[in-house]
Amino acid sequence: MEKVEWKVEGMTCTNCALTINRYLEKEGLKDVKVNFIGGEVSFELDENKTKEQLAKGIGDLGYKVTNGPETKNQKPQRKFFSNHLQRFLFCLPFTLVLMLHMLPWHIHFLMNPWIQLAICIPVYLVGMGYFGVSAVKSLRHGIPNMNVLIAIGATAAFVYSLIGSIGNLGMDYVFYETTATIITLVFLGEWIEHKSVAGTQKELNKLAAQQKVMANMIAFDEEHKELIFPVENTSLHVGDLILIKTGEQVPIDCKILWGDVHVNEALLTGESKPIQKTKKDALIGGSLITDGTVKAQVTAVGKDTVLSNILTLVKQAQGEKPPIQQLADKISAIFVPAVLGIAVLTFLINYFAFDITGTNSLMRSIAVLVISCPCAMGLATPAAIAVGLGRAAKNGILFRNAKSLELFKNITTVVFDKTGTLTKGEMTISKWQSTMHENLFKQIIFSLEKYSNHPIAKAIAAEWKINNPLNWKKIEEIKGLGMKAEDAAGNMYQLGSYKIASALTDDPTHTAYLLQNDKLVGWFDMEDEIRTEAKEVISYLHSKNIQTILLSGDSLERTQKIADDLGIDKVYAEKTPEEKLQIIGELNSQTPVAMVGDGVNDAPALAKATIGISMSDATQLAVQSAQVVLMNKGIQHLPLALGLGKHTFITIKGNLFWAFIYNIVAIPIAAVGLLQPGLAALAMGFSDVVLAINSIWLKFKKVV
Repeated sequence: MEKVEWKVEGMTCTNCALTINRYLEKEGLKDVKVNFIGGEVSFELDENKTKEQLAKGIGDLGYKVTNGPETKNQKPQRKFFSNHLQRFLFCLPFTLVLMLHMLPWHIHFLMNPWIQLAICIPVYLVGMGYFGVSAVKSLRHGIPNMNVLIAIGATAAFVYSLIGSIGNLGMDYVFYETTATIITLVFLGEWIEHKSVAGTQKELNKLAAQQKVMANMIAFDEEHKELIFPVENTSLHVGDLILIKTGEQVPIDCKILWGDVHVNEALLTGESKPIQKTKKDALIGGSLITDGTVKAQVTAVGKDTVLSNILTLVKQAQGEKPPIQQLADKISAIFVPAVLGIAVLTFLINYFAFDITGTNSLMRSIAVLVISCPCAMGLATPAAIAVGLGRAAKNGILFRNAKSLELFKNITTVVFDKTGTLTKGEMTISKWQSTMHENLFKQIIFSLEKYSNHPIAKAIAAEWKINNPLNWKKIEEIKGLGMKAEDAAGNMYQLGSYKIASALTDDPTHTAYLLQNDKLVGWFDMEDEIRTEAKEVISYLHSKNIQTILLSGDSLERTQKIADDLGIDKVYAEKTPEEKLQIIGELNSQTPVAMVGDGVNDAPALAKATIGISMSDATQLAVQSAQVVLMNKGIQHLPLALGLGKHTFITIKGNLFWAFIYNIVAIPIAAVGLLQPGLAALAMGFSDVVLAINSIWLKFKKVV
């Protein structure tokens, strides 16, 4: 099935997202994700449906697909009002004039209800052009949104006043200023809310802005002379040559062919210290050249670039709903009908039970409609998640789904792989010994290790690289043990940990042993430097009462030494991937576990853990088995990932608390007449802002 990703305008709350989600699911589409904060809609296209039909259906709901098939050949339509600020500024003068009649000294001509009607009509028409149209469309599809409450409240006051004017019932029955005030202040509140919510996307917008920049493309004329001319990076193709100089942004993912530079990758990894890169090294699109000049070859374009993958992962994570949001979604779906019922009861009880006048009963009923704000409940979770994911992405932490953010709050144990995770993975051979001739020993070792993807094997193959490797008749890599091969003469070779040589020697201290026809013929030792940040990370985890475990396939002696140096609580050594998987399963059954690994030999264990955290280089962003990817090749941001997860959940709970309390307190106050409709509109408009500000605070607060 084709994966469709659209940008949709007009979504302002969870009810909007639920409307579109329910429509697409009703059409039989699968994997539907709707994120109203980012305006993102994605789904798997059913072969029985066309994009045109679905885009039209979303349009009929009152929203607009801005990058759909029907928009490609259309000129953008110019609207009289393009945003809520313009609507507010248009309505404000009329509303202020209407409110003048409430001053202690009466302006005579404003006491005429027909003049008030004339002044109110422009405001009412603009309000109904937005709130009314949206309300009708949402009701037509069975999911009433917040605009239903606004439209009914404003219309009730308008119709009541119109009846009072026609019946010449006096000024006590005329409330045109209530209609205008509700519409005007809600427009203001919506605009402020949208600006606040946009702030939650700030970090992602920074990343997105880097996707389209200019590049210096290198070409050659008929005389093979080099030509350099500027092009947009979106016009580049894989294999193109580009020139990048000091102070310029790397326009797209590429590999250095000539020159060396210092690169600041802070935009993508959170690490501001410049990194030196030379020939054959990869440059990430969006990073900044601080010193030097290089010629490079484009290695990825479009959706295959690192930056695009980051944005895709974060958008997917925003579209996922953590468990805590399910309750808010259920309440939001029934909230508007419930408020309508409460408003009706407010009128009936005030009028019949407490003998309140019809006018005052109606005003109280309208205040209930206006003060109720389902948007606040719908905004509580997505706003916090947007900020948490954005701050994480800025620091090179990629969450594959929003659920991982919530799961962090329960983590009590963190399991580490050793090589490439707690150590740098840049191993060097420190000592070796063999009964063979030196050259033959090195030739056999290189010929075996060149077929392995393990970090130790890669280091050996790089250090002992030769031009005449042996050709094996058969070779295989046995996970957790090492390499096994047969040469043309039928000799069997094994290279691996002490496990393969335990019956041949009592010395378990060496990195690897070489067996020829089941006889020990040599060994070598390797050193791998511990990451400078590892001890600080382990100390932080202990300060949070989180147990640390080292789980490795390496020998017990070397693994225990690393654990002792770092102060790790528990050690599991000489474990195969299958044994690692079993251990993680056992730990998981006792307590929520996070595992940090390099994603090479740890894929099953990473998938089994409550949260799998993968160490990843920039060209291999998403290790499919992990829920969290650390792009910076180090664990220095692991405390930030844990802290962001916990504090994002705290922010969500705080948002939901205020959203529920707001409605629980405000609705009864409005029902007993202590809140006028105009003030209710103002309070409703700013309730979402409080939640947005609380969410944005997550961007700055200390979480580690």
